[in-house]
Amino acid sequence: MLNFNGMDNMSQFPYGISVMEITYVVASVLFILGLKMLSHPLTARRGNILAAFGMGFAIIATILFHKKDGEPIGNIPWILAAIIIGTVIGWIIAKKVKMTAMPQLVSFFNGMGGAAAALISMMEFPHVSSDLIARQGMANGQVLAILLGLMIGTISWAGSMIAFGKLDGWIGDLRIRSLKYVNIAILILLIGFIVFIMTRDVEAASELTHWIYIMFAVAVIYGVLFVMPIGGADMPVVISLLNSFTGVAAAMGGFLYNNQAMLTGGILVGSAGSILTVLMCKAMNRSLLNVIVGVFGGGGQSGLEATGSIKEITLSDAAVLLSYSKKVVIVPGYGLAVAQAQHICHELDKILDEKGVEVRYAIHPVAGRMPGHMNVLLAEADVPYEQLIESDEINPDLPNTDVVVVIGANDVVNPAAEDDPSSPIYGMPIVKARNARNIIVMKRGMGKGYAAIENLLFFDNKTRMLFGDAKSSLQNLVNEVKSL
Repeated sequence: MLNFNGMDNMSQFPYGISVMEITYVVASVLFILGLKMLSHPLTARRGNILAAFGMGFAIIATILFHKKDGEPIGNIPWILAAIIIGTVIGWIIAKKVKMTAMPQLVSFFNGMGGAAAALISMMEFPHVSSDLIARQGMANGQVLAILLGLMIGTISWAGSMIAFGKLDGWIGDLRIRSLKYVNIAILILLIGFIVFIMTRDVEAASELTHWIYIMFAVAVIYGVLFVMPIGGADMPVVISLLNSFTGVAAAMGGFLYNNQAMLTGGILVGSAGSILTVLMCKAMNRSLLNVIVGVFGGGGQSGLEATGSIKEITLSDAAVLLSYSKKVVIVPGYGLAVAQAQHICHELDKILDEKGVEVRYAIHPVAGRMPGHMNVLLAEADVPYEQLIESDEINPDLPNTDVVVVIGANDVVNPAAEDDPSSPIYGMPIVKARNARNIIVMKRGMGKGYAAIENLLFFDNKTRMLFGDAKSSLQNLVNEVKSL
């Protein structure tokens, strides 16, 4: 076993400030700067790197300088082995995953963070100081941090795994109306567990360890049931909420260990995730309470029947229409990501720009499978950030737009959200593509979107369908536009 006792003289700065504390401050600053940089595609990559360096510094400082009861950290080889194995696995997964599967990756990694927080709580609960219990009883801050970390971390892990399965298409929705009340009852039960454990009169926390395992099992059930009813169109909201859960659970670990870096990172993730969840709820016209109890969204059938007929457009006609327009708006969706067509799409907008056509992208907050999915996708293709316009900003100008090109998007342009109270997406703000003078929809076929309902936009008199793979269709369209 490695021994770092020789570093005792190196672990202190003047005035009693330790190297570890300084490192944690530096790490926290890097976390904050990294998060700030994530707000813009041009700086997002650098922000990720800065945050990663911050976490690396915190880990190294903890291994070298952390002490408990005057003793340095033990089992260093095991810790280093775990770090190396985790790094290699994470690197391989991140390198191999396609952009279309990025939401699944985010859900999986988020779930791992929640699982880690839950495991910390389960491991630390039996070791709560007997002296602390003798002075304050079980109703103390350390026990509260452990129990909250266990509950929230477990819910995040279980919910994220279900979200992963839903996003990957091998787990369906559980449509039971009474599930709302079941979830509320389980949530109350979990809070009851916390109150029960913290009011027990015991000499050692280990006497209550079996209640921890029961609480863990109940939290798993809640995590599963709270995500199961949620439909595909609402998954971005759930991903945001689960992300905030993981951050809060990590912050509980920071309180438990008095670890400033862990606390700062958890608070940043938790607060950012919470703010994003509220924004997603607003974008989807959903109630945050309904998100928490898992009773919103989902599949189902629209009450309105589609009227009119499907009209197609040829590549040459589409090229002429676009080339002689003044304003064109492109609405990207998940189909664009599936086809990996973002680069050729950017080539199309550059060619149109050379012809004097103003091209912008209408970005719906929940287009794709997670918040910001389209922004990341288009940033990868070097689309200028200034061309990406949020849906609520671009909607007023759509009546003055000559052509709206919908590429692989479905639910986010569906007029049923405004016209059909019986629709599962009713009330969701949409990109009002139907208000444009002409609409071109690029799709493989007439398949329904993630919400599993018919898109009334396809039957609009102004809509023309251009069927085929998005990438090949865009490439052919680019060639046609170039030839004019």
